[in-house]
Amino acid sequence: MPQHTVEPQRVAVVINPIKAQADAARDAVIIACRKGGWADPVFYETEVDDPGFSMARGAVEEGADVVLAAGGDGTIRAVGESLAGGDIPLGLVPLGTGNLLARNLKADLADPHHSVDVALFGSQKAIDTVAVHLETDDDRTEDHRFLVMGGAGFDAQIMADTKDDLKDLVGWAAYGEAGFRHLFNRPRWARYSIDDGPWESKLVRSVMVCNCGELTAGLILVPEAKIDDGVLDLVVMTPRSLVGWLGMVAKVAFRHRHELPVIDYRSGKKVRVEFHEPIEYQVDGDPLGRIKAFETTMHHKSLQVRVPPTQAD
Repeated sequence: MPQHTVEPQRVAVVINPIKAQADAARDAVIIACRKGGWADPVFYETEVDDPGFSMARGAVEEGADVVLAAGGDGTIRAVGESLAGGDIPLGLVPLGTGNLLARNLKADLADPHHSVDVALFGSQKAIDTVAVHLETDDDRTEDHRFLVMGGAGFDAQIMADTKDDLKDLVGWAAYGEAGFRHLFNRPRWARYSIDDGPWESKLVRSVMVCNCGELTAGLILVPEAKIDDGVLDLVVMTPRSLVGWLGMVAKVAFRHRHELPVIDYRSGKKVRVEFHEPIEYQVDGDPLGRIKAFETTMHHKSLQVRVPPTQAD
């Protein structure tokens, strides 16, 4: 691809070393830097208890001009959260199963060499990030940030129970197996408020706040969602039978615009959701345990990401 960045860059790479294509990605970054006449990149390997937060902060402190995240959604979220609010761009080298942010930015998921070229020589795009404040079931509070979506209920149960060995074997289809096992779990009472407005209560299976709309397998959960529009999209799912689930799946799969009583879409800048009893929660595919409430706040265009020229600002 054309090299839009002509000045030498100090390149840092936060990499998950256990990913199948980690060695290929590592080699691709080294080769690209040498072709550009730059210094060799500095690699920071993730650890079991740290998917990339301290590594990304260390890269910034040591003067990196760009930080590449080479791994799955967890690594990309950790690096993105650490860079949000600053000027140093995030480069995406997606090596995971879901690769949700990369999908929403129309990245080439099949070719790590192309991803490396975009991460090093591509244009830049400012995207939104979402801060989330959690109230856990053991009366603690936690603060996180996500790039794609966060949710409680069915989606979080899937992320927590998807088998890693099955993901390695069949890829994103492993999420379907976990989803089937949780399909008929009992619903939970929740109430939610958008932009500090009036409360609404429902018996829900899943409550999700989305920054962008595309899932795995090309499914579009929120057709109107844009990653840089400064708007949070709330999705409330309330199916109670197989018919309800099938209708919702058909709406997402075929993208028809008919309204269904089992899925409700809202939008705003801030969303607070409270649950009658503790429920599982996830951000960008990372399970965060059981919570009693969450509150999300939009941070408009707070993260710089390297993208192909056609996706740039």
